[in-house]
Amino acid sequence: MEAIYDQALLDKMGAAFRKVRIKKKLSQEEVYNDTNINISRVERAIYNMKISSISELCKYYDVKLSEFFKMVENE
Repeated sequence: MEAIYDQALLDKMGAAFRKVRIKKKLSQEEVYNDTNINISRVERAIYNMKISSISELCKYYDVKLSEFFKMVENE
């Protein structure tokens, strides 16, 4: 099965994760060291994330998945 790639959605998700990271006063390096997720690639929308990675970042940032996706919708 071929992966679906929606650039507009990835752009919105990257922007939302960037806003949360900055609000939490975390560097990209700190996020990577703590989660092993390359948040730079996520924020630049060049990584098509799996739902488990999205969930892991939301847990790390202490943001509910529903709140995160509302942020994405509002981007």
